[in-house]
Amino acid sequence: MTFPDWILTEVRRSKAGLRAAAAAGTAGDLAASRLHTVCAEALCPNRGKCFSEGEATFLLLGDICTRSCTFCAVSKRKPGPPDPDEPKRAALLAKKWNLKHAVFTSPTRDDLPDGGAAHFADTVRQMKELNPGMSTEPLIPDFRGSREALRTVLDAGPDVLGHNIETAAGLYEKVRAGADYKRSLELLAEAKRLRPSTLTKSGLMLGLGETGEQVDRTLDDLLAHGCDLLTIGQYLAPSKTHFPVKKYYTPAEFLSWEEKAGRMGFKAVLAGPLVRSSYRALWLYNKAGGTNALR
Repeated sequence: MTFPDWILTEVRRSKAGLRAAAAAGTAGDLAASRLHTVCAEALCPNRGKCFSEGEATFLLLGDICTRSCTFCAVSKRKPGPPDPDEPKRAALLAKKWNLKHAVFTSPTRDDLPDGGAAHFADTVRQMKELNPGMSTEPLIPDFRGSREALRTVLDAGPDVLGHNIETAAGLYEKVRAGADYKRSLELLAEAKRLRPSTLTKSGLMLGLGETGEQVDRTLDDLLAHGCDLLTIGQYLAPSKTHFPVKKYYTPAEFLSWEEKAGRMGFKAVLAGPLVRSSYRALWLYNKAGGTNALR
């Protein structure tokens, strides 16, 4: 399927940002700190824009995933052990960049007994200790449904707990092998039960073959399971070997979904062709009122 002109224009504009001196500085800082980003590993189309503004989403626990989702560009090989110094290095770099809100995620690590939960929790604590006043947003995998692992992360006190639903229930078998739609919903609901003051967040991709009715049902399910914040973006296949794009939505269609989700009751929604789960995360967090408004 041919890229629409408006997507090509936006992607080229973002890529141009990678040539800026500021983006080179961001990449240099990451290399010096021995840190990965989901921006680079998942081939995010916004990488140039974010790097040029001194922002990035840290990818903890290496750059290798233990699952085989057909939409994702992250490598699928045997991962290495967790690096115990990584949380502090991420926190120190966040301090150097003077981040007000830090988002960090990881590949799915089914090889680890806790799925990497302790590593996430340590990162939250290090971020808060070294960056007083900064809000934190761990974007976690499903931990294979472990309530204990989820509690470990929440006990560290994140301001936002993110977990992406990614797509409609009917597409999971083709798109998200190893994941479970109901398990992801229950994770969000359990997070809200365990720590009601923490904002919960999820992300949805369009263009995988979903119907409008399926999107409506997914939004209803997310709300029913306590999801506060929502991002909706266009799926872009990382290569010809990945799951093919079935439809490109227009900016007007994304705006329509954003407005509809807002009317449905989400506290904050951001939708657009190049919107990704961590894109403009601080803006979305502030729009929802932030932790102070909840306490």
